[in-house]
Amino acid sequence: MDEVMAEEEEDDSTNDETGDRNRTTDVEDVWGGNQTTDGGDGNLTTDGGGGNRTTGGGDGNLTTDGGGGNWTTDGGDGNRTTDGGDGNWTTDGGDGNRTTDGGGGNLTTDESQSTRTRKFRRRNRLPKKREDVHEVDVASAKVDTADCSERVDDVTPHKWNHATAGPPRPILPIEPMSRLFSRRHLAAAAAVRRSPAAAAFASRWLHTPAFATVSPEEISGSSPAEVHNFVQGKWIKAANWNWIVDPLNGDKFIKVAEIQGVSHVWRYICKAARVLGQPEVLDFFAKLVQRVAPKSYQQALAEVQVTQKFLENFCGDQVRFLARSFAVPGNHLGQMSNGYRWPYGPVAIITPFNFPLEIPLLQLMGALYMGNKPVLKVDSKVSIVMEQMIRLLHDCGLPAEDVDFINSDGITMNKLLLEANPKMTLFTGSSRVAEKLAADLQGRIKLEDAGFDWKILGPDVQEVDYISWVCDQDAYACSGQKCSAQSMLFMHKNWSASGLLEKMKGLSERRKLEDLTIGPVLTVTTASMKEHTSNLLKIPGSKVLFGGEPLENHSIPEVYGAFKPTAVFVPLVEILKSDNFELVTKEIFGPFQVVTEYADDQLELVLEALERMNAHLTAAVVSNDPLFLQEVLGRSVNGTTYAGIRARTTGAPQNHWFGPAGDPRGAGIGTPEAIKLVWSCHREIIYDIGPLPKKWALPSAT
Repeated sequence: MDEVMAEEEEDDSTNDETGDRNRTTDVEDVWGGNQTTDGGDGNLTTDGGGGNRTTGGGDGNLTTDGGGGNWTTDGGDGNRTTDGGDGNWTTDGGDGNRTTDGGGGNLTTDESQSTRTRKFRRRNRLPKKREDVHEVDVASAKVDTADCSERVDDVTPHKWNHATAGPPRPILPIEPMSRLFSRRHLAAAAAVRRSPAAAAFASRWLHTPAFATVSPEEISGSSPAEVHNFVQGKWIKAANWNWIVDPLNGDKFIKVAEIQGVSHVWRYICKAARVLGQPEVLDFFAKLVQRVAPKSYQQALAEVQVTQKFLENFCGDQVRFLARSFAVPGNHLGQMSNGYRWPYGPVAIITPFNFPLEIPLLQLMGALYMGNKPVLKVDSKVSIVMEQMIRLLHDCGLPAEDVDFINSDGITMNKLLLEANPKMTLFTGSSRVAEKLAADLQGRIKLEDAGFDWKILGPDVQEVDYISWVCDQDAYACSGQKCSAQSMLFMHKNWSASGLLEKMKGLSERRKLEDLTIGPVLTVTTASMKEHTSNLLKIPGSKVLFGGEPLENHSIPEVYGAFKPTAVFVPLVEILKSDNFELVTKEIFGPFQVVTEYADDQLELVLEALERMNAHLTAAVVSNDPLFLQEVLGRSVNGTTYAGIRARTTGAPQNHWFGPAGDPRGAGIGTPEAIKLVWSCHREIIYDIGPLPKKWALPSAT
């Protein structure tokens, strides 16, 4: 299959398919397996039949002749020369060329002087490096790629483009991928003739998007996927591989190449939105998300759909409007003050595992929209999703040099940030790491860190079935692994007689591992959740409402968590005690929530608890009582707060601001306001061109 996905070509900057080296092709009966080509001198010339690829050409060209189902080649001096038979790939060539001779079904190679370097690249070639880009050298980052298995010895020092004012930079065209389809179809047709199992495999690959290098259904311990880095316009591997453990069965199923050491984008956004909106592409990414961050298909698909809608929102001239400036008249003729949204230049993006596509892509595109040059680092457990997305963007026209994508451990990434010194870093993840980075980077950071998110049910009881369903979704969808998940429920005592808790218990018991409505918890172990439950039960008056036990009959490895949806009741007065507050408000990034109850005269205690919490990300005030809403909303600060009888804490679409409040470092995502806040700064340019007053005279010293 690697032969289907890649081509072998000389590492020669003059190896273009332009000018005298054009390729003229007539493809007949592709599904029959025949590929017939004829071209002039200096061209790739092919004639084939009977299901074999047979080629004949002149001096200086790739020359091939074959039959009987074998790939047999013979060519002149200075060219790759091959002769073979009996199903073997056998090669013989002259000085300066790669020379191979083999038999018996084995590939045997003998290399002479100046042996040609063999390199595989994607069939869909990336555009060459543009020469008209003003760049800032950050070679001081000292990212060690010397041990990469691809050719990186000829890579120039790493550079990040610094956004500059000036005429739009041209977007270079991307070569069509018809040849990829031809080779994939030929391979599939051959597989169909071999065996039913091979036919099923080929069918899955034929229904995999053209940009993809993996098939979600095929990734397994016996057929692991690889995740590469994209640096300086090239996909590269590394000598160091980090194996990712399958959350469902513990097999090593993805290996990530980790480094050791340290535009004008709107023209391709519409195409990317169209491609991502195709049903087969939506399905591809939904299943790939499921494979690495297990969640229900509906949840995974919703993530992809939100991402696709985000791209649609910024088609056409919407990106231009993000940088809309303003002007204010000055104090005299010729003076005008102009305000601009100005890019930072080199920036870094670090994103977590729980939304492998939505969070990194929305922040990446926001950085590009505002004219920055980003380097992206996604949690290695799920980085395969963004690797495939970047390939899609390249296929749609993203210039290769506009984005760098790297995989590394946390220590290496921290070192890179310190040495490369990006002008701004966006971090989404845990509060502990966020605070460390804020200190290390001297405040040049925006944060969307942990959220201990609350929901208040007001005194007006209504729509109990609906409210219980939303509570279940907010607390336990994606196994509670959302930074917006409902962590604490403040329930007015009027709800006690409504049967709300019983309905919530029944809904939680519908969740099954088989459909991933409950599943592996990737950052909290089962033992940790059991310990936290035991600690809460030591508080007087606390009790388990439902759950509190590990999942049964599963193969989830111990490095991950497997816990039933859990709710623990803790009395409000006990929560506020200094000995208990930190324990009760500890975020458990899993299917876990704390429930408490309040009376009319205890609303002040609820508001006190909200004020003492540190994370102010999302919240919900479930009530249609305007005076109650006014009181709670006026005395709380969470950045994304839903209010009304349909209020929720999770499920913010692309058109809602999503981010914390109350912290000057707080980052948003998705909306124009979020993009401008995070990925640009304000710059004022005051034009003062005169003329001078007619009777101006040199004033006295002041």
